[in-house]
Formats: sequence, structure tokens, C-alpha cells
Amino acid sequence: MHIAVVGLSHRTAPVEIREKLSIPEQNMKISLKTLTGNEQVLEASILSTCNRLEIYTLVRNQEKGIFAVKDFLSSHSGLPQEELNPHLFTFNQEEAVSHLMRVAAGLDSLVLGEGQILSQVKKMVRLGQEYQSMGPILNRLLTQAVSTGKRVRSETNLGTGAVSISSAAVELAQLKLGQAQGLDELVSLESEKVAVVGAGRMSRLLLQHLQAKGCSGVTLLNRTLKRAEGLAADFPDMRIDCRLLDQLNNALVTSSLVFTSTAAEEPIIDASRLKTISINGSLRLIDIGVPRNISADVEAMPGVESHDVDDLQEVVSRNQEARQQIALQAESLLNEEGRLFLEWWESLEAVPTINKLRASLESIRSEELMKALSRMGPDFSARERKVVEALSKGIINKILHTPVTKLRAPQTRSERQQALLAVETLFALDNSDQQDD
Repeated sequence: MHIAVVGLSHRTAPVEIREKLSIPEQNMKISLKTLTGNEQVLEASILSTCNRLEIYTLVRNQEKGIFAVKDFLSSHSGLPQEELNPHLFTFNQEEAVSHLMRVAAGLDSLVLGEGQILSQVKKMVRLGQEYQSMGPILNRLLTQAVSTGKRVRSETNLGTGAVSISSAAVELAQLKLGQAQGLDELVSLESEKVAVVGAGRMSRLLLQHLQAKGCSGVTLLNRTLKRAEGLAADFPDMRIDCRLLDQLNNALVTSSLVFTSTAAEEPIIDASRLKTISINGSLRLIDIGVPRNISADVEAMPGVESHDVDDLQEVVSRNQEARQQIALQAESLLNEEGRLFLEWWESLEAVPTINKLRASLESIRSEELMKALSRMGPDFSARERKVVEALSKGIINKILHTPVTKLRAPQTRSERQQALLAVETLFALDNSDQQDD
């Protein structure tokens, strides 16, 4: 069996490719079922965010298993493998474990140290467990990745003041407004007429950062008014006008700055929509949705400036250098956590031998106990029988403790194989049914 991860991220693929591979939560069950329906894929879990799509698997054969995952991605995205493959990365065994630990810790994120990725990894674990696509190996690996992400944030300063995709989007707006005024600095949003489309987690973060950056009021649009009003209630000090999504045209007319973050699978703002309305002055659109909420064709519209998640790199690079030094502190923790998992994984090689040894000794114990009890006669009470049986089990457990501990202890593979061979030979475990008294 082999652990493998196949995927793509902001580092390997532009947003127009990433959006074709995005898997919304409502499609996760069927996607996991399709993956594990392949005989090569024993366990699977999917991480799908705005900046990455990664499939973690336990496969029978490394080459065939990875091909099966790539074939799934090609079918899901509608992209032929020759077009998709240049954007994909593949990691196996130690590299796969190391990559996951880095992802959970926020070291592989566009915004170094971002906190939201950890909740997304938790969600990946929850969905894998809920849809029963994970077995003991991936479950152990992914839950350890979650604990590693928590440990990095608690034992280093990486999570302190960490920015998110949403905060980077707000800073991008500030930077572009400053550049429009001939300034190379972030300017206040106080005079901007701002609209936020969507009322999910990313929009919540947008509102937090908009408020912190001086935004005095926001028009919040959502498919359902109740959810928008529920989100607005959490910001009592901010003037928020909640509207239904069908009033989007009016919001585009009255706003100078619009952020979009919805789960829509097709663009909700495109050139044809903008052509039907009269834009007053200039309109700046910032889209942090994947798939994109804003079509690329709006860039040709006069008075419209549009940005997507790939444009966030401009502001991320401004404060990345300082965070790189903090990230180095986390590397030793990640290496330690990865080593612990790999030691556990390698120790599983001893399990079949341990089980055979335990079964062999249990067979001897049971047989000898029955002989002894038969000699005791009817005067031997049930209580005394239980005491003798517990004694015999205790002796077996004491005998097994040291060899089992030694077999599962960290060691080289050749050392473990030599020890396993010695145990199997000494106890004739391959021929245990022919043991005599």
C-alpha cells in the first residue's frame, strides 16, 4: 500500500484551471464514492479550497493508483490529461506526509500562516469520515495533520496577526485606490461605497477587515435575506444594508468597490450584465470566489477594474518576507510530526506477525487451561476457574509485552524485517497449526 497525494494549487495552476477542478461540498460524496470505487484506491479524502484541489489516497499500486486519480480529475474537469498534467503535482509516502503537514500549518498557503486552511483540513477529515471514504491509515494521517496545524499555531508566532485571503483582498483594494491617487501605499476605504456579495465565512472575514480599515457602511447581498441579516447582526457597529441577490444590478450602479465571494459555479457578473446598467464613475471589482464569480470579459468594459484571487500576490508579497522567518520556526515541528506518523506507518509491517504470535500463544494457553481445568474435577468453583483463566491471560500478556514493543519500536526497515523473521522462525508461526505439546 502507498500514500499518495495528487493535486494543484495557486503555485502550479492559474485560477481559470483551478476553478474547473473545484469540487463543491454538495458533490463531495459522489466524488469520494467514484474515487474509492476504483479497485486501486483503498482510501480517499479531498481538500477543495479557492487556492487548491488535493486528493489524498491510500492506493494498492503507486503508479496505477495515481493514474486512477488523474483520470478522475480529467473526467471531473473536462480537461484532457495532456492539458491537465502540467499543472498537477504528485507526492508519495514521506513527501505526501510532509506536504500535508505544511498545508495544515499554513506554510503552503498564498498568505503564509493563514488560519482558514486549518478549518478546511478539519472539514476534509469530517467529510471523509462522514462518507466513509477513509480507513485507519488516512484517518490517522489527517487527524494528526490537524493536531500539527494547531500545535504550530500554539507553539510559534506564525498564527499571530496572520492575514487571510479576505484581508489580502481588502488590502488589494486599498493598494489599488492608493495607486489611482499616485500613492504607493494603502489608503482608507472611508469614502468608498462598498458592496459584498455573499454571506459565507469569507464574507464574514471581509466585513471584519473592511470595518478595521475604516469602511463606514456596506451593502450585503445574498441569495437568502435571512442569512445576510444574521451575518450583519454580528457587526452592530457597522452600517450594513442587507439585500437579496436579485438587486445586484442596483448595487453595481451605486457602488465603487464590490467584493464577491459566493458558491456559484458560474460567473454572476459579466460584461453582458454590466452593459445593461449605467456605471457612475469607476467600478472596482475584487473576486475571491473559486470558481470565479466575475467573468474575465468584464476587463474590457470602460470604467471597470477587475481582480481575482491570483492578483492577491501583489499585496501578499509586501509582508511575506517577515513571515518567512517565523515560518522557519515551524519546520522542525512539522518534521517531528511527520516522523512520528511515518514511524507508526512503518510499525504496521509488524502487525501480521504480532497477530500470529498472539494467536499462537492464545491457542496454547487455551489448550493447556482446558487440560488443567479438566483435572480439577467438579469441586473447582466457577470463581476459581475465572481466577486461573485470568492468571493464564496475564502470563501471556506479560510474555508478549517485550517482543511486541520491540517489533513496533522505531528502527530501520531491514532491522525490523530481521526481527520479524526471527520471531516467525523461533515460534514457527508459518506452521503454527502443527505445534505439539
